[in-house]
Amino acid sequence: MPGIRPFSRRQARENAAFLDQLRRTGNARLAARALGAHRAKFTRRRKKHAAFAAQWEMALAACHAAMQLGGGPRPPEGRRDALRTEGGEPCIVRLKSGRLQLRLAPPGRMTRAAEQAFFRALAASANVKLSAAAAGFSYGSFYYRKYTRAAFAREMRLALAMAWDRLECVLLAASLPESWEDDEWRTSEPAPIPPMTADQAIQLLHLHDKSVNQSWEKPHRRKRRGEPWETYTERLRAMWVSEQAREAEDAALRRAARYETTGDWRFAEEQPPPALPPLELVTGWSKADPNRRPHHQGVALFGGWRLKDWEKRKRGGG
Repeated sequence: MPGIRPFSRRQARENAAFLDQLRRTGNARLAARALGAHRAKFTRRRKKHAAFAAQWEMALAACHAAMQLGGGPRPPEGRRDALRTEGGEPCIVRLKSGRLQLRLAPPGRMTRAAEQAFFRALAASANVKLSAAAAGFSYGSFYYRKYTRAAFAREMRLALAMAWDRLECVLLAASLPESWEDDEWRTSEPAPIPPMTADQAIQLLHLHDKSVNQSWEKPHRRKRRGEPWETYTERLRAMWVSEQAREAEDAALRRAARYETTGDWRFAEEQPPPALPPLELVTGWSKADPNRRPHHQGVALFGGWRLKDWEKRKRGGG
């Protein structure tokens, strides 16, 4: 712009060092602090010089791309096994604009060790509130991470799946014939049936008939009382979409594990793709007469006709 004084040699070096720090952190305040300067010095230069402003935006875009490839947002890492930050630990956060930025965590924030403690407790108990209390935070903070970070949601789902399997094994072990901890009531005298009318007895038989004598559908798939059919079908569709997404995620994890061990992303039951024949062996794709001598060697034929001859024939009615 006319009337704008160019940067001096010292200012140009300062700008280069600032942009280098900005590409690493994406945070103008931290970049200026690393140079021992205030952020206002560089924001004033950005306001006056369009070229410096463009370089600023390019540095932010490069930092965002690098952090996105590096895994996205990342919690602060404090001292070993520290569940809360002491203040000043670096962490990567996502701003409202969607851009990633390196920041210094304030005191009392959740660390990566706290997240790992939550996962370990969740895999053992299948209880989110209990696991959050074991990590020293409220359960809402972990649900917030689940909804905002796909990797955290995946690990939380895998921890719950592990806890489900462990609880299922415990229940199966308790149901074995040699498991006698819960069958003491069988040897005791049964309690007398409380007084009831014939109508009450018939009503009880009716209520428990589906669960005792019939195979009944899962409770979460059952139509609720007063629920419209449109809402019921939409709820079933949403559950089906969620189940398909989970199955796709599980398949992707299994493919990644197979690729790391064998170098092949296909499952054992999948067939390799068929090999394509060479192009010179592919025939029959054109209706052009191969023996017909073209009028112009450099003009292509489309279906045996040149566009110019085709239009001339249509005008002639042939």
